[in-house]
Amino acid sequence: PKDLKTLGDTKKKRELFIKIVLPLILDENEKITEDRRILFKILGKNFNTVGERVWLKRRFREYKIEDQDLAQLKMRMDIIPVSIALAQAANESGWGTSRFALEGNALFGQWTWSKNGISPANKDPNKNHKILQFQILKASVKAYKNNLNTHNAYKEFREVRAKLRQKEQQITGLDLTKYLKNYAELGEKYVSILEGIIKNNSLTDFDKANLLPTKFKKGI
Repeated sequence: PKDLKTLGDTKKKRELFIKIVLPLILDENEKITEDRRILFKILGKNFNTVGERVWLKRRFREYKIEDQDLAQLKMRMDIIPVSIALAQAANESGWGTSRFALEGNALFGQWTWSKNGISPANKDPNKNHKILQFQILKASVKAYKNNLNTHNAYKEFREVRAKLRQKEQQITGLDLTKYLKNYAELGEKYVSILEGIIKNNSLTDFDKANLLPTKFKKGI
């Protein structure tokens, strides 16, 4: 909402922001979870159909794996903890009130060097980046997910996440925040900021959240 700023730095503003962004994050994670289910089903077969091979090719392209390394695909194709996604969106967009969020649906402050971005007001003259903008909020969430799951700067984040998977432990935000120091120039300080946002707003509660079906029978 364009008038989100009028709520000030209040609990109401933060709750409204979460209500808007949470379903978008959960939806992306749900798609990834379904893709993981399909992937492991394919890997468990001795013979794959043409359709399954095409599906795999598309996933290799989506996750930027040129050598078709299945181990890499399993590591990259995984969810982003909801608490981390919410905290980063809140921090990068000022809880939805930044110019980038309001003008370009940019929740995560991702950089671009194309003509289609929004120029920061107080940009360092030695830098020529812009903030990537999107037609809809959902596209911003998807691009953010792709960024964490493919960029070399977050390789350690993905490796630790995979280890949690192997141990059958729940993937939670506070287990992985320290591996996002490369997301911003602040480095370790950025990690502290994220952890503060997660703890102060009880965002770990959302790591177990699920989307309800859009249609469900009356009485259920």
